[in-house]
Amino acid sequence: MTDGAKIIAAGEGRSGRLGGLGVRFMVSGEESGGGFALVEHPLAPRALAAPMHRHSREDEYSFILEGRVGAKLGDEVIFGEPGDFIFKPRDQWHTFWNAGDTEARLLEIISPAGFEKYFEELVKLFVSGRPPMEVLAEVRGRYGLETDPGSIAGLVAEHGVVFE
Repeated sequence: MTDGAKIIAAGEGRSGRLGGLGVRFMVSGEESGGGFALVEHPLAPRALAAPMHRHSREDEYSFILEGRVGAKLGDEVIFGEPGDFIFKPRDQWHTFWNAGDTEARLLEIISPAGFEKYFEELVKLFVSGRPPMEVLAEVRGRYGLETDPGSIAGLVAEHGVVFE
């Protein structure tokens, strides 16, 4: 756990890209004593962040900073704008995307912490291009993450997004 104050200036800190989804690491589980982690997700215009997926270990809370963000939570589709807050409980199938033509940004609170390490691993893997599917499946399994790759085509068609 961090003993002192921490400031990460705008545009600073560790970050990486996973296709159209960016990840900026802000507070790690180690720094919060395991209670939560905080990442910022910049999203390219009309980018789908991920296929439908669900977490078995953590809840996610998204606070929209800029842009318009769409989310599918189970069978419900919602849209958030700056200042809106979206709750994605563990074990619920969900995804999100940039529903606008300019970059969107959101803060993602992960509770309890731990899943931020998944993003750290992916950023390292994606540095040299998209890793093989079996490698991604192994990483997802270690973090209790299930995905539905078959959902991508429908999400792209229904919401006018792209998945990189």
